Amino acid sequence: MNDRPTHRIAVIPGDGIGTEVVPAAQRVLDRAGKLFGFRFAWTEFDWSCERYTRTGAMMPGDALDRLREHDQVFLGAVGYPGVPDHVSLWGLLIPIRRTFQQYINLRPVKLLRGITSPLRGVEPGAVDFVAVRENNEGEYSEIGGRLYTGTPQELAIQEAVFTRHGVSRVLRYAFALARGRQGRLTSATKSNGIIHTMPFWDQLVGEVSAEYPEVTTAQYHIDALAALFVLDPGRFDVVVGSNLFGDILTDLGAAVVGSIGIAPSANLNPEGEFPSMFEPVHGSAPDIAGQGIANPIGQIWSGSMMIDQLGHPGAGAAVLAAVEDVLGSSDVRTPDLGGKANTAQVADAVIDALGDHQPR
Repeated sequence: MNDRPTHRIAVIPGDGIGTEVVPAAQRVLDRAGKLFGFRFAWTEFDWSCERYTRTGAMMPGDALDRLREHDQVFLGAVGYPGVPDHVSLWGLLIPIRRTFQQYINLRPVKLLRGITSPLRGVEPGAVDFVAVRENNEGEYSEIGGRLYTGTPQELAIQEAVFTRHGVSRVLRYAFALARGRQGRLTSATKSNGIIHTMPFWDQLVGEVSAEYPEVTTAQYHIDALAALFVLDPGRFDVVVGSNLFGDILTDLGAAVVGSIGIAPSANLNPEGEFPSMFEPVHGSAPDIAGQGIANPIGQIWSGSMMIDQLGHPGAGAAVLAAVEDVLGSSDVRTPDLGGKANTAQVADAVIDALGDHQPR
């Protein structure tokens, strides 16, 4: 078995419950690798808000060069009281996403077996779509500034940046994804109120859609689309949106399918020129950190997506199937889902369930 491929993974547990759910997920992924014939070489970095309080920086100056040596990045959660959110975001996540051209933020929105949606009458399997968020530009640009700070005339300007290159590549990814699924793509826009960037976005949706005639395209203004996420989430297949719109919609989608605490995400460099990064949607949850009761499913599911990206879709599917087995066929779940299990017990149950999905 020494010829099993080895994947070099940079691990950033981060803050709060990140340091609890990441090791739990690593155990699950190591088990999946053993069953499916590959292995992980994990390298852990202590980059976090705690590090920021000690050193004044979320990560060292050579951090990106060190990450570049790895196949993928496995991230827990960042954020802690006393460190402003913009410090943790712009000091860690955004430099990684932009330097490594992780221009696709991919978030599955799926109601798993054993999870109850807050919406009436929605059964497992009825909601199963993928949200594609532009991840490098859009509304989250660094262009802008403040003037006359601290005076009655103070003003702040934030520029949104939409480039043909940036928008077209995320649209092509989304259309190709839809072509391989149910063939339906929904675009989020607000071209009736945002006069320059959103009509430009709509124009490029029309241009790229001509390259994918087999995909049915629909466009909704963001306010109406948010309502439809609640009123009729089963209608969607692939939803694509700008950085801000995608960010908001995906958190809403996670809530619709039961809990933001179990939602995964992937920051992808689709071409594989740079590492991609995988992280759960939930935050560092300092209110429960250190108690051992954090839900590891979002981290495990993110690990499943990482395995897919590494070229082992069978193993990735097995990890997610094992998660559904635990949720749908047992009472092993953490308190946020109404159970009494701790983080380690949930991971142990998923590891046990993986045996039912190993290659035959």
